[in-house]
Amino acid sequence: MTKKNRIRYSKEEKAIVVKRMMPPQNESVASISEETGISDVTLYRWRKEARETGMATPGNGQISDKWNSEDKFLIVMETYAMNEEELAAYCRQKGLYREQIKAWQQTCLQANGKAFDHSRQMNGQLKEEKQRAKALEKELQKKEKALSEAAALLLLRKKAQAIWGDEEDE
Repeated sequence: MTKKNRIRYSKEEKAIVVKRMMPPQNESVASISEETGISDVTLYRWRKEARETGMATPGNGQISDKWNSEDKFLIVMETYAMNEEELAAYCRQKGLYREQIKAWQQTCLQANGKAFDHSRQMNGQLKEEKQRAKALEKELQKKEKALSEAAALLLLRKKAQAIWGDEEDE
């Protein structure tokens, strides 16, 4: 479709359709596209824009346990500061269970902890590798020095033999 042929949708129409992709309806993009005649490309773009503003919009027709990590994380972010009463109302409105959200919160917290532990472990390994590289550099310098000394001695021996003759001949 060219820019000239684009259909303009009002903000209200767009908001209604995006809301259908959100919990509790959680309708799939394909079903909304078929019903409304709005192209799936447009719907995916609207869903992406909604996610970028912090809205959980799975829009895949799946139950909440099968949502992707991004949507679960957005729900966790949205509900983190809520007290129990607010959380219960939110869950009723979105068709979710409090236990699901709590489990998603724990998963997010553990993921961050694992990332921190992994980072600390990687820093330790990096430090060990740097020390090992430094030790190998030192060893290489010693060997290069010994090699150059051996080469110098060989050169002196050849020069001495050239000047005084071969000692083995005598």
